[in-house]
Amino acid sequence: MKVFVFFALVAAAAAWPSFGFESLSLDGFQSDASDVPLAKRQQDVNHLLWKIYDHLTFDDLKGYAESFDPEADTSMYKDGGEAVHRLVKEFKDHRLLEQHHWFSLFNERQREEALMLFDVLMQCKTWDSAVHNAAYWRERMNEGEFVYALYTAVIHSDLGHGIVLPPLYEVTPHMFTNSEVIQKAYTAKMTNKHGLFHMEFTGTKKNKEQRVAYFGEDIGMNVHHVTWHMDYPFWWEDKYGHHLDRKGELFFWVHHQLTVRFDSERLSNYLDMVDELHWEKPVEEGFAPHTIYKYGGEFPARPDHIHFEDVDGVARVRDMVITESRIRDAIAHGYITDKDGKVIDIRNDEGIDKLGDIIESSMYSPNVQYYGALHNMAHIMLGRQGDPHGKYNMPPGVMEHFETATRDPTFFRLHKYMDNIFKEHKDTLPPYTHEDLDFPGIDIQSIAVNGPLRTYFEDYVFDLRNAVDSAEGVAMVDLKALVARLNHQDFTFSADVNNNNGNEVIATFRWYLCPDYDNNGEKFTYENGHWHCIEMDKFWRKLLPGLNRVERKSTESSVTVPDVPSFQSLIDAADSGSFDMHEFERSCGIPNRMLLPKGKKDGMDFSLFLAVTDGSYDLTHPDVDSEHGGTHAHCGAHGEIYPDKRPMGFPLDRRIPDRRVFDETTNIKFKHVKVYHDERKYTVITLDSIN
Repeated sequence: MKVFVFFALVAAAAAWPSFGFESLSLDGFQSDASDVPLAKRQQDVNHLLWKIYDHLTFDDLKGYAESFDPEADTSMYKDGGEAVHRLVKEFKDHRLLEQHHWFSLFNERQREEALMLFDVLMQCKTWDSAVHNAAYWRERMNEGEFVYALYTAVIHSDLGHGIVLPPLYEVTPHMFTNSEVIQKAYTAKMTNKHGLFHMEFTGTKKNKEQRVAYFGEDIGMNVHHVTWHMDYPFWWEDKYGHHLDRKGELFFWVHHQLTVRFDSERLSNYLDMVDELHWEKPVEEGFAPHTIYKYGGEFPARPDHIHFEDVDGVARVRDMVITESRIRDAIAHGYITDKDGKVIDIRNDEGIDKLGDIIESSMYSPNVQYYGALHNMAHIMLGRQGDPHGKYNMPPGVMEHFETATRDPTFFRLHKYMDNIFKEHKDTLPPYTHEDLDFPGIDIQSIAVNGPLRTYFEDYVFDLRNAVDSAEGVAMVDLKALVARLNHQDFTFSADVNNNNGNEVIATFRWYLCPDYDNNGEKFTYENGHWHCIEMDKFWRKLLPGLNRVERKSTESSVTVPDVPSFQSLIDAADSGSFDMHEFERSCGIPNRMLLPKGKKDGMDFSLFLAVTDGSYDLTHPDVDSEHGGTHAHCGAHGEIYPDKRPMGFPLDRRIPDRRVFDETTNIKFKHVKVYHDERKYTVITLDSIN
């Protein structure tokens, strides 16, 4: 076993994390977040999320929660107190969900309550008013509702700029950790012993899906999925401050990319690519989550070979079939009809955005009454199949939480099903011509990869202290979970590009990685293989006249994010009084260590694809050097228009009936590569310090 990095778990019982800032008085609120040091704002958020199921333990926030009256001074709110009056009334009328109860965003009433608090936080004019409200409602609202409202408010409010949200798997570990590990953590806590507990993926080798459980159950991938749905929530309305540009198309593209990445992982493990879901056919793969709610019991299991049943109070199977048929009819006709009967053409580049809004369905859908909410209802239907009629009063299944949905292999069957609907629309559009693809004067001489394309598994440790209860006077012990995760060696894409235009031009670089063969050894053609390509990066460069060498490190990809710092790291950094971790501000993005799909011991065949297109047309604003929020490829840029005018997936997003259109275009280049997998196990810790 090879060792990369060593650290020792603390040998003595740990005290509560240190928070070194004094709170501001209630007398007068500061003008805005810019007057409050970022370290103070970060530490306030750390305060609010630490031990979320316990009462507040920090004097500043306890004081706010006990003495603050959210309705006393409505001048602190942009809406004059309208949102807070509504929430206070619901609280006084005892209508809010109790604490110590599960929360699901797919539960309409629970979502409504969480959004009431979100609205209050978004209406706060100052950081002080937001923190006072957050502390007050943390003590009075359901914990899950509070966490969701706070996370989304920090993401979307101007007051949240610069704040790094702690990784959800350390804030609510139950949603990410097997129940066996949680039980061991409780035992260690009760016996006052430090603990490091190895977490296995769900299932055994008797289940072939176990081979790819590392992908769907990866805690970083889970954070990406749930954070994307926080960045682009289906309930979003522009009244909250800005329009979410191309939200429907992003919904299509980010889930398409999750699906093709999962397919590639399956191929590397000698499995067929995932088949789509069918409402009229059995769901062959069962799933036993092996996870429990903090309060509310176990996540329901689903047996093999079940036929879909109607879910009482939610939807009937035939409703799902009807909804699907209405969407497919719209695709066949080439238009959708809005709620006022207006016809909207979708046989164009903007059509995919409208379809995404409809299929999800988001508040941007032009006709929810007719086209329904295929995606959201499907999540609930799948989540409830273990107890569709409520006979056993089971809590929601993993599919009813964005944090846990990808754990279930059926998640990818569901999204392959919706992906095929999107593909049906894309296939109605005319293939790209040479003129559509050409960047006159640009000739790619060669493309290459510097550094090995090699993957491996490593052990990773995360904190479980927030999983267990605490009591005054009882020392905290160090509790950690150890889990295997996929990683890869760093590499760099490079391209030699001739600019024969005689002047400087702006170029868009679009890198993709496409598997060459299916699981039967059949080679993918251009026509059936383009739909399986993985987006690796997209960025802009200025090309000088003549030969240009353009390089891009794997760590710089606009698709990925680095590991979110641990909760304790954020505490320590903010406690120092100086805080600057802007590179971690966004959690939306594929984990950087998973940019490269898993290879095979003897190498897995891929085609590396580069298209260099006209950036002066593609780019939506003149800042060529901007990273547009870091992960713009899948996550856009907050409050801004999507930086690329082209359809997502361009130029591989349409049919390719004639490969010559690519072969004869000099600004497009392919190269055969192999991705290898190192079967040795790596580690990032030593266990010698564990008692």
